[in-house]
Amino acid sequence: MPAIQSTPSIRWPGRAGALLVVAVALAALALQYLLLIRATLDTVGPGFATVRYFSFFTVLSNLLVVAAAGRAALRGHGDGQLSQPRVQAAVALYIGVTGLVYVTVLRHLWHPQGLQWWADCGLHYATPLLYLSWWALVAPHGRLAWRDLPAWLLFPAGYVLWVFLRGAVVHEYPYPFLDVDQHGWGVVIGNAVVVLGVFVAVGAVLVGVDRMLGRGRA
Repeated sequence: MPAIQSTPSIRWPGRAGALLVVAVALAALALQYLLLIRATLDTVGPGFATVRYFSFFTVLSNLLVVAAAGRAALRGHGDGQLSQPRVQAAVALYIGVTGLVYVTVLRHLWHPQGLQWWADCGLHYATPLLYLSWWALVAPHGRLAWRDLPAWLLFPAGYVLWVFLRGAVVHEYPYPFLDVDQHGWGVVIGNAVVVLGVFVAVGAVLVGVDRMLGRGRA
């Protein structure tokens, strides 16, 4: 485990912003879960639906936002892994890619209505924008290194492995571009490599922005 470095305390306005991020993300997560449970009561049931819920990268990235922003909102000072700049930036990467992939690839595939529209907007638009804004404006900067980028890729790589393992058993995939049954391994592996490239590109941008913001604040 990397050594924990002391980071500057986050003052109350920044903590209030983090609290807003948590509130929006939690509301969207809870609404999405309730909608999924309601839709599957007469089919797969709540147990299978819960596993399906946690099989979406969108849900996992929003939960990480709740953890990181919640830690900042409640404590404000810089001890603990969740307060580390590299961890806060990793969460920014995951939620940023969540929003980017949804806007560019997935939003054209369905048209949510009613409460589902609200959950969709919260998970894919509001939370990414709010957390990325909070990270840029409030989080400590100037402490990231290029060596952080490979470590950030471990989580999405592990997620893809889980998707393939679960899909081999239940023949259900959370995202169409990872559906092996529909597209075959060749196409899906190619899609996964493209998404990995997106993570690398966005992560590189975050490191560059962090260094620029760090120099500006110094």
